[in-house]
Amino acid sequence: MGIIERDHTSCPALIFTYGTLKRGFSNHNLIQDLMRTGDAVFKGTYTTAESYPLVCGPYRVPFLLNMPGSGTRVTGELYAVSDYGLTRMDELEGTTSGHYERRPIRVVPAEEEGVTSAAEAYFAHKSYDKELWRRNGKVGFGCYTETEAKGYVRRKDRPQSVTFLEHIRNFVSSPSD
Repeated sequence: MGIIERDHTSCPALIFTYGTLKRGFSNHNLIQDLMRTGDAVFKGTYTTAESYPLVCGPYRVPFLLNMPGSGTRVTGELYAVSDYGLTRMDELEGTTSGHYERRPIRVVPAEEEGVTSAAEAYFAHKSYDKELWRRNGKVGFGCYTETEAKGYVRRKDRPQSVTFLEHIRNFVSSPSD
């Protein structure tokens, strides 16, 4: 099956990915599927225009925290996505379950500082973002790499007896390492 090229107007949303949706990580298969159907287009490696905290939560799941000015500038990948692709990404990120919130962000190409682009990113839900920041010692990192992902547990391999939000609550209420 070949790649279907669509007019970029059919992929109007720009989504900045910083964690498991990036190339080489566990949820990138969703992006690959969307690219095969023309519902996503890779735009390049980008960095946030402002500093944001990027931390890991339970099971080494990455979270971008909506606290501009804290943390550091974060490097990730930018994709143009169709409405269908956006729906699939929202499902994966649990936007209706209170896991993540899709919010505006400004990004710049990693190689060419200067021109910023308006995009959206999946931020940790505001109901627990400050606790995640505190639990991580108010220290984040600039790029989710294999080092940060070491110990990541796929959703299907996590205990199913509690919800992901319960996992987050347990994580933020436990002592820091």
